[in-house]
Amino acid sequence: MEHKTRSQTKHMGRKIGRMRELLGIKQDTVADQLGLSQQAISKIERSENVEDATLEKMAKALGVTTEVVKNFDEEATINYIQQNYEGSNQGAYSVGNYNCTFNPIDKWEKAMEENKKLYEDLLKAKEALLESEKEKVAMLKQFLEERK
Repeated sequence: MEHKTRSQTKHMGRKIGRMRELLGIKQDTVADQLGLSQQAISKIERSENVEDATLEKMAKALGVTTEVVKNFDEEATINYIQQNYEGSNQGAYSVGNYNCTFNPIDKWEKAMEENKKLYEDLLKAKEALLESEKEKVAMLKQFLEERK
């Protein structure tokens, strides 16, 4: 009984926060979308009551309607995810149409390769500049020798 009462809580901020977490969205991302600070989002998620206008903005940032937030039931959502996504081709961490479409390690490796290429390009540019300076010095030496 106690568990059922907890899942039916009217604490709107907590519902928003749990939905955001389940969707894999960071507070910073929501804050950027709404033009607020991360601390402001945190304060909203700690609030038992959330104004309708704020609730509408938060729901839009999460990609859901205000009705979805108002009727959010964490237990039902987790059961739905377990029944419909775990073990499927979409993976255990997808919710609705949200799928993680990249591997962070792959992104890191790609960034490292790009950094290596940039470093190589920098070395080539440095060598070309050094060669140019050597040519200038040689031309100046030749000019001075001719003036003597």
